[in-house]
Amino acid sequence: MPTHSLEATAPTGDAVLDYDRCNLLVYAELLDAADDGVDWQAGALAVLGIDPAEAPDLARICWDSHLTRARWITGAGLWVAIDAFGTLPRSFRNPA
Repeated sequence: MPTHSLEATAPTGDAVLDYDRCNLLVYAELLDAADDGVDWQAGALAVLGIDPAEAPDLARICWDSHLTRARWITGAGLWVAIDAFGTLPRSFRNPA
């Protein structure tokens, strides 16, 4: 498994959770991989650290649910995410 803490399925719903904050980089990597046409199997291994040859169902569910969540965060949930991420303590904000 990867060093980040991933659940088998990403959260659903219209609230941004701490889980989303912790996995924002994963979401970005998934979006980049999907936009670049990376096959879900290669992406599950490279981005999620799940080998689809060893755990095909887990790899597919994890890929699909996290990619869906990433698309929600950057689409319909964008303003919710901006509001939620704006509440981070000052020490966690990018000074740039």
